[in-house]
This record gives sequence, C-alpha cells and structure tokens, in this order.
Amino acid sequence: MSRIGKKPVVIPAGVTARLEGQSIAVKGAKGELKFTAPDEVAIRIEGAYVHVAPHGESKRARALWGTARARVQNLVVGVTKGFEKKLEINGVGYKAAIAGKNLQLSLGFSHDIVYPIPAGVVVTTPKPTEITVAGIDKRQVGQTAAEIRAFRRPEPNKGKGVKYVDEFIFRKEGKKK
Repeated sequence: MSRIGKKPVVIPAGVTARLEGQSIAVKGAKGELKFTAPDEVAIRIEGAYVHVAPHGESKRARALWGTARARVQNLVVGVTKGFEKKLEINGVGYKAAIAGKNLQLSLGFSHDIVYPIPAGVVVTTPKPTEITVAGIDKRQVGQTAAEIRAFRRPEPNKGKGVKYVDEFIFRKEGKKK
C-alpha cells in the first residue's frame, strides 16, 4: 500500500479541478495545469478532494499510484503558490544577467553562454551571482534550473561553478606540505 497514494489531495478555495477521462485539469490564480494519468490508476473528484486509486494489484499499478497522486498534488500547489529554485554562482568573474528573453552567463569560458528562457518559466537575477527560476510547473522549473546548473557544475577543489542555494559541495583537502 502506498502511504502517499492513500492520502486525498485537498482542493483549496479558489481552485477548480475538472476531470475528463484520465486527464485532470486544475485551474487557479496563477494559471491552469493538466495531467493525464496512466491507465493503471483511477482518479476521481469528490467534493473538495481528489482521490487516486490503483486498478488492480500489479506492481506497475502500485508504483504509479503514489506517483500519480504526487503529480496531482504538484498541480494544485503550482496553481496556488508556484514553485521556485534558487541558484548561486561562485567563482571570480562568474556572473549572470537577463538580456531580453535570454539568460546570459559568464562562467569562465572564452565566450558567454546565452540560454533562451523557456515559456512558462520566469528567470530573474536579483544579484549578478544569484539566479531565481520560478513558475507553476514543478517539472519545468526543476528542468530549467538543472540545465542552467549543467553549464558549469560546482567542482570539489575550489567550489567554483553554479550550484543550488541549499546544495552542499564536498570539498577536497588541499595538498600537504
């Protein structure tokens, strides 16, 4: 039994959920998101709750049960609060700036990296060494932050690179004399 899958998803006031077959559409103050559940799980709306249940006791149905419930929960949180990832840039001369619909990164290469900001995601740079990625779709926000981080991952010797704010970088010890 899935402990996550058993819990119903609460639909707060101001949010509407619509079910069409296996697709659920959630609309709130920040926008509208849709999710199509796999055939192994059943979704039903009862009052202010969304219930997710598996079809049968197959291993795949039980595996997708908690996943589908988490995806529906992310829809509800996305249209009410939204999601945000913060990145930090460490290194001498490393910086970021917004240029129109692109993120311009100077990360120690011979040229600047120009990253086109995807639709549905808001990227801001409060400081030249900080990047904030925000949006209503958790998957898209996480993917965008991961792509920005992949341009220059933090290295263990000096800790230079792009890292998440809450990420811990294991540092290597310097040379012994």
